[in-house]
Amino acid sequence: MKTTTRDDGESIALFEPLIGSVDTASRAKLNDLALTLAEKSAAFSASLPAAISNSLGDIVRIADCHYSNLIEGHNIQPIDIERAVHDGYSDAVKAHDLQLEARAHVIVQKWIDDGSLAAAPFSTDAIGEVHKRFRELLPSELLSIEDGKGDEKSLVGPGAMKTRHVNVGRHVAISCDLAQRSLSSMAESYTSAGRIDRILIAACGYHRFFWVHPFLHGDGRVARLVSYAALRSEISTRGLWSVARGLAGRQREYATHIRSSNGPRQGSRDGRGLLSADALSDFAKFFLETCIEQVDFMSGLMEPHKLRDRMLTWMHEEVRAGTLPPRVDAVLTAILYRGELDRAEIVALTGTSERSAERLSAALLRSGVVQTERSRTSLKLAFPVALARRFLTGLFPHD
Repeated sequence: MKTTTRDDGESIALFEPLIGSVDTASRAKLNDLALTLAEKSAAFSASLPAAISNSLGDIVRIADCHYSNLIEGHNIQPIDIERAVHDGYSDAVKAHDLQLEARAHVIVQKWIDDGSLAAAPFSTDAIGEVHKRFRELLPSELLSIEDGKGDEKSLVGPGAMKTRHVNVGRHVAISCDLAQRSLSSMAESYTSAGRIDRILIAACGYHRFFWVHPFLHGDGRVARLVSYAALRSEISTRGLWSVARGLAGRQREYATHIRSSNGPRQGSRDGRGLLSADALSDFAKFFLETCIEQVDFMSGLMEPHKLRDRMLTWMHEEVRAGTLPPRVDAVLTAILYRGELDRAEIVALTGTSERSAERLSAALLRSGVVQTERSRTSLKLAFPVALARRFLTGLFPHD
């Protein structure tokens, strides 16, 4: 049976402006924030060897997923997300379901990090593809939601637009047909923007996507993943920091900005659309400032000498406890500076036999502080969740 979408005849102007058209001083401030973010993110990315960046990206995806869940009202612990990524699940139904969703989130974000999203981030193709990939990774029982009418449920098809009205808190989302037309308008307007505007789009588009709310479920995750992709594409973040961490830490302020940006224009000086341009600009300012805070935070964590001191302190404790062999410091120091180390070099570095070098490698691998893709390849630095409190203090709550 063919499904038809509802059209209430609303005007596309309902969700304009797409970027706040504010006074010159306010726009200059937004431009400055966009440039500051681009410069800081580029400097941080360039400061790390590729192997360390890749390892850091692994745990940042887990952090991004954890904080995105907190924003959605789900407190799944980072260790449980990491277990799910490696196909380890809880026996409890609710926890198991959250792990499945978390695993899907991490896989889709890794897909974005690998450069596989070919379409422009806020294009209708990209939005549909991100939702499709996320939902396709879930079992059928997680693809239906209560529709508020007793025991009836609605199927959330992967990549499929909503087929009925959706209320999000106080916000009544637009009709299904206008949602499709609005996404097309966003795609057209955002694709033609200049570089500074494309950075602002990561913030403004984040809100406007929420306002449109094109899907029955999963809009929050899709909004954050698409905005993440937009920033990664425009300022080369390399997936090394997470705005979701900052938004989750300022949830009350975040929610206030979202609600304000849903509001109508406030007088003749508040832009030319039906929604408030000033409120959207305030949200963009908040979003960009939060991004900058997270770049500064991660840059501080990864400062080479401080990271080295934290890891070597941990290593000496493990040597004294007998879980790591002596002479491991030369190996770990080399990996920290280079990002990876060929196993053949361990004999020369430590002055031990090949057998001792193999035992040393095996002990490091068991500890989780290094990883390798194949049995005889290089050792690379790793940041397991269990050691995040020691190595990346503050990345997760309660550190």
